[in-house]
Amino acid sequence: MLPPQLWNGVLRRLTPEIGTFAMEAWVHPVRAEADGDALCLFCPSVFHRERVRQRLLERIERCVGEEAGHPVRVRLEVGAGSARDAEPHATPQAEATPAPIAPSVRAVREQPPAQRALPYSFDNFVVGACNALARQACLELAANRRSTLSSVYISGAPGLGKTHLARSVVAEAAGAAHALYVSAETFTSEFQSHVRGGRMEAFKRRYRGADLLVVEDVQFLPGKKATQLELFHTIDHLRDGGARLVFTADRPPWDIPGLYPRLRSRWNGGLVAQLEPPDAQVRRKILRTRAAAGGVRIPGDCLDLLVQRLRGSVRDLEGALIQLVATSALLKRRIDLELTEQALHKVMPRAGAGRSIEPRDVVEVVAAFFQTTPAALASRSRRRDVLLPRQLAMYLAHRYTDASLTEIGRAFDRDHPAVKNAVGRVERGILERAPLRYQVEALCARLDERLGSAS
Repeated sequence: MLPPQLWNGVLRRLTPEIGTFAMEAWVHPVRAEADGDALCLFCPSVFHRERVRQRLLERIERCVGEEAGHPVRVRLEVGAGSARDAEPHATPQAEATPAPIAPSVRAVREQPPAQRALPYSFDNFVVGACNALARQACLELAANRRSTLSSVYISGAPGLGKTHLARSVVAEAAGAAHALYVSAETFTSEFQSHVRGGRMEAFKRRYRGADLLVVEDVQFLPGKKATQLELFHTIDHLRDGGARLVFTADRPPWDIPGLYPRLRSRWNGGLVAQLEPPDAQVRRKILRTRAAAGGVRIPGDCLDLLVQRLRGSVRDLEGALIQLVATSALLKRRIDLELTEQALHKVMPRAGAGRSIEPRDVVEVVAAFFQTTPAALASRSRRRDVLLPRQLAMYLAHRYTDASLTEIGRAFDRDHPAVKNAVGRVERGILERAPLRYQVEALCARLDERLGSAS
């Protein structure tokens, strides 16, 4: 029989080879289960299984063999698996680990819709007038249809779907042999590191050899003159070679002060697609889609109330839905208007505009609650008395502020995937562990108090 922790070892070996994005999109949703001397990998859909078979199976088989110490047959199936839940183990690449070995079907079905590990794709991106242009442009770019469209710049406030579209392009890019997905922060840090180390030729080979480059959160580039100049030359080189380019930011290029003029000109010269907050029709579709993905039925009158009261971003909609489904599960009550009102009361003070606290405020509250310091939460320590408060602070900063995951990560000296993993881990824990729920409730009370005093 295969050892139960084999899959965690495989994940540790595989992550440096294929990168964080491919792991999140295609490997983390897979559930691994020992079947005699073979390893069965359960994929969430036929499409997912075939993508793993075509692009990753050979590497997975090699990593499994290296971890087991002998060749192991790997079988791909579609389904949820049947083994018992296993506690995740930390990896060096992220705050929380990849998915544990094969959770039960019941556990998978009971997870709130925003927590289930579904890959980003154009199919699960809800379309409306607020985002149709951006979605269609990204779809055309990913399909690599012969057209004049080679560069797309997506702008919009946090939580409107920029990352969903950007990652969908990478996940579904046709004919992309060398696709790169990075944040502006990562591009900057890699550039500076290669300059200091005298390794600029390696940096240029990595980025100028791409046939698809996606750079998120470029609003953080002003003030970094050398980085902007290098990105400008990288863009020119890739455009001349016929590569595809996607950029995201919280505002259009003409609204970002301090941009290198020629870089702004390049972005203005491509397609600039702005995302707007979802209208009532799109809000309804988003709530229905997310609820259906989690096997949850929202009664019509409750759905009407959610659509009417929630006017913020997609993130706000998902937060309210998680609150409603979690409340229903914890209190063992069916979803009705009274319960929906309760859930809305919990999230409305934090939904939409008007927030007046920053990630640093959340860090201070969490640090004080756990009798530690903000510096300790930003350290590299993985002791549980530091790790759990850090994950809670990331989760609460995500819920209480308008900061992007990249901005939140900067407060902890972490990257975007680390914050995303921490948020997901806490959301799962809220449903599974009563002590954690009590801690979250106590922290929310303190943050609500600070939010009230700041208004």
